[in-house]
Amino acid sequence: MSSTQPTFQKMAAEESSRTWLKSSDQLRLLVLAASLLVMSGSYWWYREGHRGGLIEIDRAEPLHTHYRVDINRADWPEMIQLPRLGETMARRIMAEREENGPFRSHDDLVRVYGIGPKTLELIRPYLHPIPSETDRADASGPQSAAAVSQ
Repeated sequence: MSSTQPTFQKMAAEESSRTWLKSSDQLRLLVLAASLLVMSGSYWWYREGHRGGLIEIDRAEPLHTHYRVDINRADWPEMIQLPRLGETMARRIMAEREENGPFRSHDDLVRVYGIGPKTLELIRPYLHPIPSETDRADASGPQSAAAVSQ
């Protein structure tokens, strides 16, 4: 048995001499890792990471679109984009337009069942202006007669 102990001691001594890094290199690596950890923590504190301000997000200005609907030409899929108008109300507007002709002003929309003054005021900013009678071209005017004679 005395012969096995010296071999065990020799193996332990050989393994300790076969370390990957020398003790002085291990100390240097420990100092380097600790200093990197301190620098990272300092940077985190400096950038206000403890307050949640570390992430910087570039934000674009919101785009403003002006969605407008011509109430005399729009189909129901366009109309349901308006506030408080669903498919049923849009179909009622289309039916009223087909039965009684185009709307002459936005105020004529109150003749549609379910649209009152409050709903009209909500959707008014989204409606194209309706041209008045003087803004429309007359088919029997002098220009059309000259075009027919040519």
